[in-house]
Amino acid sequence: MLDFAGRTAFVTGGANGIGLGLVRALLAQGCKVAIADIREDALAAAVKTLDNQSVMAVQLDVASREGFAQAADEAEAALGPVSLVFNNAGINLFQTIDESSYDDWDWVMGVNLHGVINGVMTFAPRMKALGQGGHIVNTASMASFLCGGAPGIYNTTKFAVRGMSESLRYSLSPHGIGVSVLCPGLVKSHIYASDEVRPSVLSGGAKPVDSAAVGRLEQLHQFGMDPDVIAARTLEAVQENRFHIFPHPEFRDELATVFDEILADFRDYPQDAGFEQRTGFEKMRRDNYAKARRAARERA
Repeated sequence: MLDFAGRTAFVTGGANGIGLGLVRALLAQGCKVAIADIREDALAAAVKTLDNQSVMAVQLDVASREGFAQAADEAEAALGPVSLVFNNAGINLFQTIDESSYDDWDWVMGVNLHGVINGVMTFAPRMKALGQGGHIVNTASMASFLCGGAPGIYNTTKFAVRGMSESLRYSLSPHGIGVSVLCPGLVKSHIYASDEVRPSVLSGGAKPVDSAAVGRLEQLHQFGMDPDVIAARTLEAVQENRFHIFPHPEFRDELATVFDEILADFRDYPQDAGFEQRTGFEKMRRDNYAKARRAARERA
């Protein structure tokens, strides 16, 4: 079982919501924590509430590769080598794909997907070289399984984070590094106000902010799960080395229905030419996949 005490953690989007909940939980477990966020005022406010010498704030735009590397260097110089990474920063754009612009795509993909990629590419080689194991948690969403017309780009990024995380889990397992994907539902957070941090250079074609809609979303998010509850369930899952982290149990039945609908779309077609050779190859792939899943689950 992974011991958190004494390790250094790096949490993106750490100044509010799930990120700040994770910071509090990690500090309580005896970790040193670097809080990364794009909003300097929010960082300052978060650090004030923590009053802990084992925490530091790092201003970071997760979409920047160079910025991520610099933030990692700064954190490790102050707190020691990072072996717990929480790629948690995310934004949302509540509209459909067909009503979106290329700048909409670049903004949401830059934060929600490239931000996770940058976190992995920055820290995974360092963690492997350090040789002390550790864990990476990538925040996706129940929107990585469940889709609607909106938010289309958000769904796209979260599906990608889920697939990326599973592949990474198998490649890092031999190094004693676990990987989990966090899939929350509604959270008490400020994601409804994502437009506040949208870069001006990626505002081309952006629809005017609907203040009334933002206000309704703000009220809705007040009923979201408390970040401290999600953080506690996340760290528990990390200690158990679970891949999927589902803090909201209310989605179980809906997800089962979706899986049943997927399986129902298969058909018993007659065997085509090459069927035996193809399925012979697929058996090898299937066996290797099962072996990889088993090995990843058994990581101590």
